[in-house]
Amino acid sequence: MLDTLAHTLRAHPDRPAVLGATRTGAVRVKATHADLADLADRHTAALHARGIGRGSTVGVAVRPGPRALAVMLAVHRLGARAAVLDPGAGPDVLRARLALARPDVVLADATAQAVAGWARPLARRARLALPDLAELGPVVTVGPRLPGCAPALDSGVRTTALPRPVDEDGDAVIVFTSGTTSSPRAVVHTRSSLAAGMATVAELVGPEAGRPVLGGTFFVLLPSLASGAPVALPARSPRVLARQIRQLAPQATYLTPPQLRHLLAAGGRFTGRVWTGSAPASADLLTRVKQAGADEAWGVYALTELFPAAAVEQADKAAFTGAGDLAGPPLPGVAAKTDAAGELLLSGPAARHRYLGQEPDPWVATGDRAHLDANGRIVLEGRLKDMVLREAENIYPGLYEPALHVPGVELAVLVGVPAGDGDEHLVAVVQPSRGADRGALRAALAGPLERMGAARPDAVLLADIPLAGRSLKPDRAATARLAAARRREGSRG
Repeated sequence: MLDTLAHTLRAHPDRPAVLGATRTGAVRVKATHADLADLADRHTAALHARGIGRGSTVGVAVRPGPRALAVMLAVHRLGARAAVLDPGAGPDVLRARLALARPDVVLADATAQAVAGWARPLARRARLALPDLAELGPVVTVGPRLPGCAPALDSGVRTTALPRPVDEDGDAVIVFTSGTTSSPRAVVHTRSSLAAGMATVAELVGPEAGRPVLGGTFFVLLPSLASGAPVALPARSPRVLARQIRQLAPQATYLTPPQLRHLLAAGGRFTGRVWTGSAPASADLLTRVKQAGADEAWGVYALTELFPAAAVEQADKAAFTGAGDLAGPPLPGVAAKTDAAGELLLSGPAARHRYLGQEPDPWVATGDRAHLDANGRIVLEGRLKDMVLREAENIYPGLYEPALHVPGVELAVLVGVPAGDGDEHLVAVVQPSRGADRGALRAALAGPLERMGAARPDAVLLADIPLAGRSLKPDRAATARLAAARRREGSRG
């Protein structure tokens, strides 16, 4: 896919590649095909001059956009691998992660260096923190430099002939997912697994040349651009994003569930097909997206280890009446099964090759409890680690949470609150939609709660649910603490 993209960029140099938006939502071209191709060539030459090649590791701390994409193209051409740095992970975790990856060089834009330096107090408010990047490896600046930044990537590098592209399999990218400072965990994708994942996205979304796609993730950018479709990076402000979509009229849109909820609250409308993932998307949310103009609304089940794995359209999800969360049929090439504990295992060409420092394993243990229905579709039953133990009975929240998403519910999770002697109380924490009538909402929840049988919660709390991580998923630990505090307050009252 990256080779196809490089060819497409040179074949149509004047076409827009990456789009942005002004505050009024007007379309702004951030880079043309030629801009992106030239930038990738300059990065390739500069990295090659620094000795980067097959077997090298390049740390990448560059904001999503043309420069980050050009970096990935350069690293791919040289046969090196990119280790992605996440400013939201915290400096101690990042330091441990990069000690495992041991980058030969760290490419950082001025913003990342500011977060690690003079702007650290400001960045901490936004939950961004980086260690001193120089601790991780030699640092060079990608893009404009600010005072105090490391030397520019291409400073002092003479223009030389580009090396021939590496045309064999090998490690392509390292993405850190979990673990502790003492035992970090990193997913390693090879060039072939990365290509397989992007090919699946291209087949699933089917981007048409010349028509814009809205989305900021690597797996949206590459297949779309390789197909000749310009990609618009979503505006951060929901109101600006609503104006951006109205003026852009994208053929396809990829936003996370929190982005969709904020956009809908701002009165946003959609065109074409809408895709969402990275966090749970209820049938109600997908229905609201279609009601706001989308031709189709899809929930994508994906993991860092295998992207994408399954997808389901709103109509099928809304029609599902069984227990659990319908994720859809495995996508072509994806094999799915469950083990004796009910954990979902996945395999296929797009599956990660291994975890860094471990032996390859063809099967990805998802950490999700699930079953395959009579039609072979994946039905999620919740995270194994989220199990609640009440009166010696194991309760898996994912089996019951979808039923709580009645009209007027923004989010709903079931959490366990310690009740003494190793037992737990089960609490449903429900976040009402903006403007929802709370009395009517409790009445609407009565039926679903009654049908939960032995898993009926001990209490229902209407409150905003804490979110965490880059994808802003519900933070179950924080939600459990919130539920425990509210129960203590109630007992004292």
